[in-house]
Amino acid sequence: MSAKQSSSRRKPPAAQGILLRYRDADTPYGVTRKTASQLAKTLGLSETQVIHAALAHFARQNLPRYEADTGPLTPKQKETILELQPAGRMSVKESLF
Repeated sequence: MSAKQSSSRRKPPAAQGILLRYRDADTPYGVTRKTASQLAKTLGLSETQVIHAALAHFARQNLPRYEADTGPLTPKQKETILELQPAGRMSVKESLF
């Protein structure tokens, strides 16, 4: 019998991939292979999918979802807001404190 064709093998990892080293014990910032396997089995995912899901959750939890503030409003922006505001509906304060 002949050996399997090389085309049926998995693709080599992407050059920008990372190496994941499991911890010897579970910590707040790392897990053991056993824990990753249990999560995968519980969630019905592969270990790779568990890692991606954890990173996606961590990103949603920690990265801003909006552009950074560019500082105080300019006088022109304040004027525009005052013009758009219905008369007598709100009072404008320059400071919150």
